[in-house]
Amino acid sequence: MIHTFVGNLGHAFIIVSFVAALVATYAYFQVSRASGLEEASWRKFARGAFLVHGFSVLGIIASLFWIIYNHYFEYHYAWSHSSRSLPAYYMISCFWEGQEGSFLLWIFWHVVLGVFLMRSGKTWEAPVMTVFALVQAFLASMIMGVVIPGLDFKIGSSPFILLRDALPQTPIFATNPNFVPEDGNGLNPLLQNYWMVIHPPTLFLGFAAMLIPFAFCIAGLWKRDFSGWIRPALPWSLFGVLVLGAGIMMGAVWAYETLNFGGYWNWDPVENAVYVPWLVLVGAIHTMVAHKKNGTAIKPAIILTITSFLLILYATFLTRSGILGNASVHSFTDLGLSGQLLVYLLAFLAISVAFIAANWKRIPSTEKEVSTYSREFWIFTGATVICLSAFQVLYTTSIPVYNKIVELFGFVSNIAPPADQIGHYTKIQLWFGIGIVVATVMGQYFWWKKPQNFKVLLNELTGPLLATLLISAAAIAVTRIDNLIYIVLLTASVFAIAANGKIWWSVIRNNYRLSGGALAHMGVALMLLGILYSAGYSKVVSLNNSGLLLSKDEFFTRNNDKENKENTLLWLNEPTRMDEYYVTYRGKRIEARGVPGYIRSGLLQATQLPYRAVAREDIVQDGKAYARKGDTLDISAENTYYEVEYRDPEGRKFTLFPRAQVNEAMGGLLASPDIRHSPGRDLYVHVSSTPDPRAEPTWSKTEEQMAQIGDTLFLNDYVAILDNVSRVSQVPDIELSESDAAVKASIRILGKDREYVANPVFLIKDRMVGRVPETVEDLGLKITFMNVDPQQGTFTFGVNTTQKDYVIIKALEKPLINLLWLGTLVVLAGVGLAMVRRYQDSAKMREKEPEQVTAAA
Repeated sequence: MIHTFVGNLGHAFIIVSFVAALVATYAYFQVSRASGLEEASWRKFARGAFLVHGFSVLGIIASLFWIIYNHYFEYHYAWSHSSRSLPAYYMISCFWEGQEGSFLLWIFWHVVLGVFLMRSGKTWEAPVMTVFALVQAFLASMIMGVVIPGLDFKIGSSPFILLRDALPQTPIFATNPNFVPEDGNGLNPLLQNYWMVIHPPTLFLGFAAMLIPFAFCIAGLWKRDFSGWIRPALPWSLFGVLVLGAGIMMGAVWAYETLNFGGYWNWDPVENAVYVPWLVLVGAIHTMVAHKKNGTAIKPAIILTITSFLLILYATFLTRSGILGNASVHSFTDLGLSGQLLVYLLAFLAISVAFIAANWKRIPSTEKEVSTYSREFWIFTGATVICLSAFQVLYTTSIPVYNKIVELFGFVSNIAPPADQIGHYTKIQLWFGIGIVVATVMGQYFWWKKPQNFKVLLNELTGPLLATLLISAAAIAVTRIDNLIYIVLLTASVFAIAANGKIWWSVIRNNYRLSGGALAHMGVALMLLGILYSAGYSKVVSLNNSGLLLSKDEFFTRNNDKENKENTLLWLNEPTRMDEYYVTYRGKRIEARGVPGYIRSGLLQATQLPYRAVAREDIVQDGKAYARKGDTLDISAENTYYEVEYRDPEGRKFTLFPRAQVNEAMGGLLASPDIRHSPGRDLYVHVSSTPDPRAEPTWSKTEEQMAQIGDTLFLNDYVAILDNVSRVSQVPDIELSESDAAVKASIRILGKDREYVANPVFLIKDRMVGRVPETVEDLGLKITFMNVDPQQGTFTFGVNTTQKDYVIIKALEKPLINLLWLGTLVVLAGVGLAMVRRYQDSAKMREKEPEQVTAAA
């Protein structure tokens, strides 16, 4: 049965939301032109239209989630992104995994923010909401999925398209148009992470918040109130920086915990595309603050505020048009929206340029020369450094765009992104980081202390400079920093912490509400220290000291056998020395729903459904039974966890569970790390190679050996002794009657570091011979009790061998990475404090504004 009603309902909501957004745009435009009762009438109509748009968006969301939650796999979106095995909290992630769902999330946040602005905008409501509703109309068009008759031109991509319409060439639909798959493709396993439940909503809330300062700026140009827009826009700008910054760092944490490139920031084009608008808005905030204080820098404030939003649109184009190709692992595939996205970007670029050009000569400029001993000079200098940093990232990230433009004119471009993108960006961005932290110090001191000459400034900074010299010298000596740029970065960051710390302490003693700037600047310096040590002095502890070539695979042999040298081979249950640790691989583990921790894979029997397994034994964790033998459990079939036990020099043990999955669609083995966190460093461990966990072992041809009790056997590379053969009355999983007989051998095998005992069974049941072999996984041996010769007193055993279980891992130490996370929290706290203060100031001024004329009046 195909559930067409909910899809049709959702599509109807999309059409209504688009039309309502256009109506709200026109109505608010009329509000800005009218006055008196006419204005009140248009305002009421405009608000109603926007609310209709908002309710329609909620209807779209409810319809799509209903489809996903109820597993309506006749819909392409549900089939592509969800499956029956997903728990409910990951179904939420399915909602925004695809392009259409993420656009919808973005639209939803605009609705929430728009309703708030409707109620608090007062005199700014009409022009701001005109811009807001116009943006909503563009975004709603992205999910319409409407084909214009006669032109064969599609507007948007609908999340409510049926699978048979999305894949019309699939043969099954020719014979059975109502075919519905039993299950969906499921959520990308890499996205099955708690950070992916909260990271995208936070990121898109940040995207949505970036529209508000842009809307106020355009409204200011429209009304020719070139300064008045800054007061209401400033707290929203800080809100955008706070939320988008938090979203970016959530993505960094997700990458650190889920991907295996060994870090948290890879300078991927999609990462850069979000980072650049955030940087530009930070620069814009500083120019806004300077203008509020003394009326300067209004033109830079306008340009940077508008640019920050246009860069959000550019980022959307980069990540969703397919133009990045293979340059990014995060970009969406092209759904045919590239032309529409380009129109979206160019439309708002044209609107912005038109407003700026029409008002440029009217915008006041600063006539007097700014002194180097003024706070405005240093605030503007800091903003300039921030924007130059953003431009360098943007320039390199846009190389695929340059190539595409050249190709459009019939030429061939040979410009390629840097082969070592991390090295390329880092060597330049480090210097920008140094410039930024130094500018934070100068800006804060000129803001609060107002020194009139160099002597006064030096006197103010004497304490922080002495503290910097002592702390930096000690840190350089203890941590053995010998790289010049690292020394400069360390010294500059310590100086920023000491100097901003002094300002922060003096400010909070008078009014803590004013300390947000100093606090955020200290956080930036802490982040740079965390980046310096965790990235610059990351140490590989899994060096291969065996002298063996681990693999001839290209991944291991490139860069002069780099990965062969930096990975360690671990055999099952064989301790291996790794730096200061003794490390033992304990085997494969599986995660089951409702069972804490991980279950030994051998305790589960696979079924025809990949996400279900049957318990071979009672599943007991910490003395509590969670499943009985024969029970069916829901498992996370995609991931296999590898239990790796560590013992440090003091004899303390801890266990890590790095995971891996074999995913042919994404290039083979996908590994995710497990991390041991400690105050001074993280131990970061991931799997580099392992036998396919899905494959059954391949056993060698049976080799038979005959022995008497006490004889020695040679089993592959191991010596074994037949200690005993005894009759048994019970055999696991086999019911014996009085007429049946069974004997069990006891074979002691001398392993490398310990002895193993194998107990194969030979039995006669119902006058038929049976055998129960014993497998010794650690040694890759399977021993079968083949026959008994009571006259000669000999016993025959069959021996099969297979590849012993192993895993190749890479382990790194990340020193002082907690400074990065601590610095992030400090930055967010500082920005949040500044946001609250600016909002309170704006609210006081808003209360003084005249109330809008209402229809009742």
